Amino acid sequence: MRQNKKVVKYKKPFHINIGVIVFTFIFIYLVYNVFAYMTSTHISIYEVEQGTIAENNVYRGLVLRQEQIYQSDYSGVLNYYVKEASKVNNKTLVYSVDESGNVSKMIDEVGKKNVNADTLAVLEEDIFDFQASYQSLNFYNVYSFKDNLTSSLNEALSLGALESISDYAANAQNHNTFHTVSAVEDGVVVYYTDGYENVTLESFQADMFDESAYVKNSMTKTGSVQSGAPAYKLITSEFWQIVVPIPEELKSKLPTDGFIQIRFLKDNKIMNTGFTLMQRGVHDYLILELKNSMIRYAKDRYLEVELLLSEETGLKIPNTCITEKEFFTIPAVYFTTNTETGEQSLLVERRDDKGNLTSEQLSPTVYYQSEQYYYIDSEEVKSGERLLKLDSNDSYIVGSETALLKGVYNINKGYAVFKQIDILYQNEEYSIVKTGTTYGISLYDHLALDGSKISEHELINGK
Repeated sequence: MRQNKKVVKYKKPFHINIGVIVFTFIFIYLVYNVFAYMTSTHISIYEVEQGTIAENNVYRGLVLRQEQIYQSDYSGVLNYYVKEASKVNNKTLVYSVDESGNVSKMIDEVGKKNVNADTLAVLEEDIFDFQASYQSLNFYNVYSFKDNLTSSLNEALSLGALESISDYAANAQNHNTFHTVSAVEDGVVVYYTDGYENVTLESFQADMFDESAYVKNSMTKTGSVQSGAPAYKLITSEFWQIVVPIPEELKSKLPTDGFIQIRFLKDNKIMNTGFTLMQRGVHDYLILELKNSMIRYAKDRYLEVELLLSEETGLKIPNTCITEKEFFTIPAVYFTTNTETGEQSLLVERRDDKGNLTSEQLSPTVYYQSEQYYYIDSEEVKSGERLLKLDSNDSYIVGSETALLKGVYNINKGYAVFKQIDILYQNEEYSIVKTGTTYGISLYDHLALDGSKISEHELINGK
């Protein structure tokens, strides 16, 4: 007889697959981060730094001096023996006029052969001064330097050559065909005219600041002179003035003691000088009154000067960070302060679950505080809610008054928090913000570079 056998099935023991679990967690984490990245705002970040912005007060002014033009009594070839913008006295040989041209020809020939160390030393000083003050932004000064160097070389060579042929020159003088001329008085010699030599504070006109109409006539370019024509000019006083047209709003920023610090853009020289204000018609003018350094700018009729009035130092931020936000303005008398913690709170009238009126004490975030008002947003209290004053029957409706605050969005914690700022100075690109304010920003804070693109508490993905 056949016996049936019972078949027993065994269940496999359950094993936890650690790899699968880790993979699942990693997958969920990646999905979450991708979702957070896709749903959060992407914005560039700026780190707050310490900085300084100097107010840009650069103006171009008209130079007025005591000037006297001297004409030649002769006609002929002209040679100069004094470098332009040099001091002379009444014994200094300034120029010569050769009616026949023979002496001048010999001066040129001898001069070319007499280039020596003394001649080159004259040029070396000019080159050194130019290198010290050169700026690539003022490349146009290279042309003035070239003319100045050429003039210095020609005058140095001419004087040396004239001494070498003194006997020949003396003979020509005896025949009244060669004439040497010394300065009439002490002063600084220049070799140009422009028609402004007799202009004073009483006679200058607004159209004189139109440089497109300005004409400067050089006495050295032609190499000859006619009898009665200008031969040289002397500046006979160290006192000179710069007349600067200024906007009306600048007047309130000027020092009250009558002295101002200026910088000449031509060579970056800084000096302190007195000043006065003048009104001519509808225009305002700043009159800079200088008593030295006239010789440095003797060849200039117009000069650019920077008025070094002020510079602001603080936290430097791009203007793109700055935005505005509207706040409820709450009278300060409705806030109470905890004497132990310093926490400030409001008493808000609200209804409980049964509809009964009750009061609730809240501590809203204060974004700014003036003497009369605290600035809060709608996070803890809503427009239309009633605030109660302790020990009084007075009340205040939230939203009765609002105001805009300038500020930035701080994103140190990964989300946007509005911070009020106090702007000290602002130009087209940056602002200088006051440091150490109660509700403001600090050095090295991270700000949203474009404050207009985000809002309060918005999650930020910085880059």
